[in-house]
Amino acid sequence: MRNEMKIQFSALSQNESFARVTVAAFIAQIDPTVDELTEIKTVVSEAVTNAIIHGYENKATGMVYIEAAIEEDTIHLTIRDEGLGIRDLDQARQPLYTSKPELERSGMGFTIMENFMDSVEVISEPSYGTTIHLTKYLTKNKAMCN
Repeated sequence: MRNEMKIQFSALSQNESFARVTVAAFIAQIDPTVDELTEIKTVVSEAVTNAIIHGYENKATGMVYIEAAIEEDTIHLTIRDEGLGIRDLDQARQPLYTSKPELERSGMGFTIMENFMDSVEVISEPSYGTTIHLTKYLTKNKAMCN
């Protein structure tokens, strides 16, 4: 059985923690390990922060959208904005790259997402926004696949 939820919120930095906690509460029902829960919360934080800082340039004029779905022991997340989009996706996905060095950003957002999730797909179009599709197989599911 598939269980789904959707939220949207203003692109304000104070809403990043709301997004992280909301997704964590939703996925807690399938009893992830503490490490899995921490990784998912970190990934949500990274994606939402990227949408706010890079997609909307810290202007609260836009919305961030999150969809989460649970299928058995698999978590699917989609985090989307309708902001500026990413002009050079390959460059943006390079470790330590940041388009906002003046904000002392580490440039590790996509690297963190790729390390903590089993699948990361980024779709972006300049002037139309960015959508990140993320999948994580929980430990119980990974053990069955090996």
